[in-house]
Amino acid sequence: MALPTYETIILERDGRLLTVRFNRPDVMNAVNRTMHEELAEVFQFAQRDPDSDVVLLTGSGRAFSAGGELDHIANNAANPHLFDEEVRLAKRIVYGILDMDKPLLGLINGHAVGLGATLALLCDVTFVDRKAKIGDPHVALGLVAGDGGAVIWPQLIGLSRAKEFLLAGELLSAEQAEKIGLINYALPSEELEAAALRYAHRLLNGAQQAIRSTKVLLNMELKRIASSVMEAGIALESVSVRSADHREGVAALKEKRAPEFRGDAPDVSAD
Repeated sequence: MALPTYETIILERDGRLLTVRFNRPDVMNAVNRTMHEELAEVFQFAQRDPDSDVVLLTGSGRAFSAGGELDHIANNAANPHLFDEEVRLAKRIVYGILDMDKPLLGLINGHAVGLGATLALLCDVTFVDRKAKIGDPHVALGLVAGDGGAVIWPQLIGLSRAKEFLLAGELLSAEQAEKIGLINYALPSEELEAAALRYAHRLLNGAQQAIRSTKVLLNMELKRIASSVMEAGIALESVSVRSADHREGVAALKEKRAPEFRGDAPDVSAD
């Protein structure tokens, strides 16, 4: 099957290994509307691709993904109806990953933040640059962490730890993330790709149907949790994007200052 062409993502095959590479290196692979739309499609392609058995997810340049692009976030804050469609895309992205029975390996070559962290953590096995930081700072922008973070973090490190980091929007070092079980491996940059490829080829040489069926079995509980959490998460994040606190969070980030949150009720008519 021919590989599709995307504006923000590159697909490459090496034998039966399919690499999905974010390709906005000039902005640390930050996510804009186009990338949201392409992410909602690319994992569905990877699932039905008959010419691959293992998928590797990584980023171009010095970051995996810095999360939402600031100008894009600001535009959504000013036009909340645009965000409503975007969070629906987030649901398609999460389920596109969870529905894929092929192993998905994360080669996390740099910082993974916000949606970038969610994408990294939804991978089946993660190999992370030791210098990278990972975290979901939605609350730092006055937003609910509703696009998948509340699904995957508790499953990896437990509810108490997940609350600790998601409620504070704290970024962790890769070594700290490895220590608490959030990721599999924190490795020096020069060892990262080789380690991920070794594991990929171990899987490629294995019994494919057994591997895929085992992943399906392991994902059953995760999908059940996602089905109960994602709808509420999408709704709550859509409400929070209409809040004065979110507008203040965006302004503070642009002005490189600490935000002054007031906790005002969101204006759900602000469209």
